[in-house]
Amino acid sequence: MTGPRVRYDKKDGVAFVTLDRPEVLNAMDSATHRELAEVWDDVEADRAVRVAVLTGAGGRAFSVGQDLKERAALNAEGAEPTTFGSRGQPGWPRLTERFTLSKPVLARVDGYALGGGFELALACDIIVCSDRSVFGLPEVTLGLVPGAGGAFRLARQLPLKIAMGHLLTGRRMSARTAERYGLVNEVVEAERLDACVAEWTADLVRAAPLSVRAIKEAALTSVDMPLEQAFRTRYVWEERRLRGRDAVEGPKAFAAGREPVWSDG
Repeated sequence: MTGPRVRYDKKDGVAFVTLDRPEVLNAMDSATHRELAEVWDDVEADRAVRVAVLTGAGGRAFSVGQDLKERAALNAEGAEPTTFGSRGQPGWPRLTERFTLSKPVLARVDGYALGGGFELALACDIIVCSDRSVFGLPEVTLGLVPGAGGAFRLARQLPLKIAMGHLLTGRRMSARTAERYGLVNEVVEAERLDACVAEWTADLVRAAPLSVRAIKEAALTSVDMPLEQAFRTRYVWEERRLRGRDAVEGPKAFAAGREPVWSDG
């Protein structure tokens, strides 16, 4: 599953989503976005899936973003230019606008993450990358804007002056620089990347699924709220956690000195 542009596999609670166009450094065309939309629908719906890992095939790139050859052809046919957001475009809502996706998504980055590829990584909850990875938003050099959230997320996830420097010039950022600014969770040698990802996914699968979803929703929903408002706000997944069995199972298992047996969420 699903098609020629995206590989989708599931094992032991982990969904592996692989952009599979290595011949064009995993550039994303309209068909790719359509396939990805099916994947994210399934990730959310499948109760056995605890976490998704998003990566790119080929060992050279996570993704270099929009397929500019397709974009040029569409422009030649008179298509409207793209702007912020993907509403009305193939695959909407894309990951960059799936604000209510409840399950954590980990970006496994090895190589180039540019343009829309970087924006995909920014939309993930955790980024683990190889030390040869490179990040950047080159849209300003192409007469475009980082319309899949890069202009918004980078300014939220980096110090503003640093973000503006990259947004307004298209300058690239090394993996170590991204790590220094807290933009990625971990940087490892390429040979250790899969092992590192496996460590993260094991921890995520081990965690209580309803707690994971409640915490993700609360953190992302409240990030721009005043603290007092964040405490007062009601969160959908927290309501479910409170009514679920995991809130009782966790302390019960601890007291009994055994591993908890979580619900499937």
